[in-house]
Amino acid sequence: MPLPRLRSVVVVVAGVAVLLAACRSAPEEPTAPAPVRPAWRAVELPVPAGPAGRLLLRDAARCANRWYAVGGVVDPAGETRPAAWSSSDGTTWSALPMRAQTFYGRQHVLYAVACRDDGMAALGAKTGGVHGNPRTGSWVWRPGGPVREVPAAFELFGGPRAVSASRLAAGPGGWLIAGARTDGAAVWTSPDAGGFEVREGVAELAGDARGRTAAYDAAALGSGWLVVGSLLPAGGTALTPLAWSSADGRSWRRAALPADGGGAAERVVLRDGAPTAVGPVRDGFAVWRAPADRPDGWTRVGRFGADGPGVSSVTGLAVAGGRLVAVTGDGADRRLWISGDGGVSWRPVIVPAPVPARGDAALAVAAGEAGLVVVADDGKTSRAWWAALSSVDE
Repeated sequence: MPLPRLRSVVVVVAGVAVLLAACRSAPEEPTAPAPVRPAWRAVELPVPAGPAGRLLLRDAARCANRWYAVGGVVDPAGETRPAAWSSSDGTTWSALPMRAQTFYGRQHVLYAVACRDDGMAALGAKTGGVHGNPRTGSWVWRPGGPVREVPAAFELFGGPRAVSASRLAAGPGGWLIAGARTDGAAVWTSPDAGGFEVREGVAELAGDARGRTAAYDAAALGSGWLVVGSLLPAGGTALTPLAWSSADGRSWRRAALPADGGGAAERVVLRDGAPTAVGPVRDGFAVWRAPADRPDGWTRVGRFGADGPGVSSVTGLAVAGGRLVAVTGDGADRRLWISGDGGVSWRPVIVPAPVPARGDAALAVAAGEAGLVVVADDGKTSRAWWAALSSVDE
C-alpha cells in the first residue's frame, strides 16, 4: 500500500477511535420517569335540581371520611348557579341543596373548598358590576342542612382594596382564607365559617419597604396556621417565595424559601405533620419542606417538570397515604404528578382526558387513605374519576 494512503487510513481509524471514546465518556441523558397509569373509574356527579345545564367542576376535598366537590351549573344561555356534591366513598355522589342569599350569590361558581369534621365551606365568585370585578363570597355547610351563602358586606372581599381571595383552609383553630389586598398578603379568619373577619395591613404579612406580598394558599398547623405566597421585591421584577406562620391568625412570622432565580410558593399541605410547599421556579417546579416543629426552617428538597411555553403554576396539592399529588399548569396543559418520597422525585400521572391550561378549564384532586378523586373541566365538559391508591403504585 502506498505510504500516503496508509497515513489516511491511520488518521481515519484514529478519528473513529476518538469519536467512540467521546461517545462512551459523554454523560447519558437522564431517563424521564415512567408515567403512572392509575385504574381510573369514571364517576357521575348528578345535575342539581333546577334548570338544565352542564356542570362546572372546580375543586374537591376530603375529610372525616367524606368527599366534597364544588363548582356550578351553566345553562345554554350562559347563566350560572352554584353547586356542591358529597360522597361517602368517592364513587357515588349526591348533590347538596344550595341556599343563596344575594343576587350575585345565586350566580356564583364555587372555586375553592375546605372541610373538617363538622362540615364544609367554600368560596364562590361571579364577575359583575360596573367594573366587571369578581363578586366573591363564602358558603358553609353543616350535616343535615343546605350549603348556605354567608351574607357579608361588599367590601369584606370586594371594594377598592380587593385583589384576591384565593384558598380556604380548616383546622382546630377555625377557618382561614388566604389572599391579598392592595397593601399585600391578607387573611380572613372565622371560628365556624359562619362569618369572616379580614386581617389586612398586618406586620410581616402585608407588603412593606421590602416589597409587595401576596398569599396563595393556607394549611392548619396545629391550632394555628401556615400561609404560603410570594414577595415582589421593591424595584425588582422576579418574585421570591415566602411562607408565614401564626398561632392565632392575628400576628404573623415571615420566612423566605430558598429559590435561586426567583419563584413562588403556591400550594402547601402537611405530610406526616411537616409542612410541604410546591411552586413554580425558573427551572420547573420546586418542592420545599420545613420541620414540623420549626415552620420557618424551609429547605428545598426536590424539583420536577420543566419550563413550559407559558406561565407555569401549581393549582393543587394533596396528600394520599403519604404520597404527594400535585396539579400543575405549564402554559399548554394542566398535569397531574405524584411523589412517594416526600417531594424529592416525581412521576407524571396520566389523566383520562387532557385539560388545557385556560381560564375556563380546571383540574383538581382530592385524596384519602384509599384513593384519589380527580375533577376536570376542559372548557366544554366536566368529568370526574376515582382511582384506588393500590393502582397508583402499580
